[in-house]
Amino acid sequence: MKLRRSMLFLPGANAAMLSTAFVYKPDSIMFDLEDAVSLREKDSARLLVFHALQLPVYREIETVVRINPLNTPFGHADLEAAVRAGVDVVRLPKTDCAEDVEVLEREVERIERACGREVGSTKLMAAIESASGVINALAIAKSSPRLIGIALAGFDYVMDMQTERGDGTELFYARCAVLHAARAARIDAFDVVWSDLNDEAGFLKEVDLIKRLGFNGKSLINPRQIELLHNAYAPTEEEVEYAGRVVAAAAEGERKGLGVVSLNGKMIDGPVIDHARRVLQRAEASGTRK
Repeated sequence: MKLRRSMLFLPGANAAMLSTAFVYKPDSIMFDLEDAVSLREKDSARLLVFHALQLPVYREIETVVRINPLNTPFGHADLEAAVRAGVDVVRLPKTDCAEDVEVLEREVERIERACGREVGSTKLMAAIESASGVINALAIAKSSPRLIGIALAGFDYVMDMQTERGDGTELFYARCAVLHAARAARIDAFDVVWSDLNDEAGFLKEVDLIKRLGFNGKSLINPRQIELLHNAYAPTEEEVEYAGRVVAAAAEGERKGLGVVSLNGKMIDGPVIDHARRVLQRAEASGTRK
């Protein structure tokens, strides 16, 4: 079970950030070749990302590349560079339907075979950025065994809905649709970027909301947000203590061959045990909440 609380966006044309971002220790680093790169920098950014992906410092962290859409002049070149460089995950922007992912999957397999990379080793992520994408979220989430998650991209979505970012009401349906699709497909769900770097309270309020909804994590645009996010996702000492007792009771019940296990008079079933294990995993990764 991999933690994907934080996915830090890095502009593909920013050489300094590409060479140092690993020090911030997000769960995933996403090299962006799409919106964060101007048209005149597309080719140079692709080359920078190709070389950055091969740096030893990025072998211990999950790497993601957001390519340009495949129907643009840059998408196929981005995909070739990312897969050949050994990226862990390719993020497809503007995913409107399952066919978009299926086309990407075929292209990824072609490149893997051409460069000798193990077929299936490149994972995928679909970014949902439109009303059509939200409506088709379940089909998208189930479109490929390579998908590790689907992400909601807030700015493009609210533009498509002819509204604007506000208190979260404008995103509620989309969040629920994306999250339910991800859970039905047994993959991860990622929330939108919080763009106001000066509003820490607003960021934490939104993190609390998406955590309670059930999102695995959030896309980030600034390293300062990583520690705040990880702390918000960290369990309390009380939660860790209880989770430890649940797991211990389950292990004891299994050792004794018991069909039903209880703790303090309450039955412990599979979902409770799985939740306890997730709590302990988060505690191991980030400690308890400060």
